[in-house]
Amino acid sequence: MRRRGADLPGGRTCFRPRNAAAARSGASSAACCTWAADAQIPRVLAIQTVGLHKSFAGQAVLRGVDLQVEGGSTVALLGRSGSGKSVLLKCLLGLLKPDRGRVLIAGEDLSALSPSGLERTRRRLGILFQGGALFDSLTVLENVVFPLREQLHLPAAESDRRARAVLEQVGLLGTESLLPGALSGGMRQRLAFARALVLEPEILLLDDPTSGLDPLSTRAVVDAIQQAGRQPGQTTLLITHDVASAFRVADRVALLHLGRIALEGTPREVQRSRLPEAVALFHRWMERHRGPEVPAPPRAA
Repeated sequence: MRRRGADLPGGRTCFRPRNAAAARSGASSAACCTWAADAQIPRVLAIQTVGLHKSFAGQAVLRGVDLQVEGGSTVALLGRSGSGKSVLLKCLLGLLKPDRGRVLIAGEDLSALSPSGLERTRRRLGILFQGGALFDSLTVLENVVFPLREQLHLPAAESDRRARAVLEQVGLLGTESLLPGALSGGMRQRLAFARALVLEPEILLLDDPTSGLDPLSTRAVVDAIQQAGRQPGQTTLLITHDVASAFRVADRVALLHLGRIALEGTPREVQRSRLPEAVALFHRWMERHRGPEVPAPPRAA
């Protein structure tokens, strides 16, 4: 079962970082939260970057990225091609070391972790890479079962049961014996998403999951992301250039421009923004959707 953290008064949940010192000291659930100043609502940061800088051959890609993703929320990170989205993702995974700044996953500073600690933190993440990164020689079921066998060493019957459950969740039940090459582009992305979900990760990192898909396939993938995001406690960071999908699934939207977060807010706030960078990126979308505002998606109680 997914780790939900400790309960707080009022039925809220605290997604505490696994801080051994805090556990030894007997610190309360409330003590590990960052509290909002306005209404005593805990703001638990599942993902945080502080002043993140990264350059390649003297060319700055990230120029001080400050990003916060609260536990249990869905945040869409928008940006044009070449804006640094993929570099930021690799920093979040610990695959790239930033030149300056910090990356914290559930309160754990990646730069302070040992290799084994970094591996433990990565296991809290479910990752959908751009293009899916499926095993073309394995069947649909075998692709989803693979991480269960390799990481959790579950018995075959239990692995199959859990794999079929997530395949049903993403609308792929009945395709278990097919190879990925027999699937459409949208089905392949949903298969990759199922593989990211099967370990019941606390945090989902989705790298441009609708890239290159037709409108119907895009809708099917976004439906699956939206359904997963409604699960209590699920944190999702959607990295994309697809404005419509971002507005549909996200609680909050951030715009990465020239290596910095240029704008961050609710879908409504971002739609209303007249920041030049936002207007340039959203112009065509705004023209098609001028009039009704985009409501934030409903969240599970």
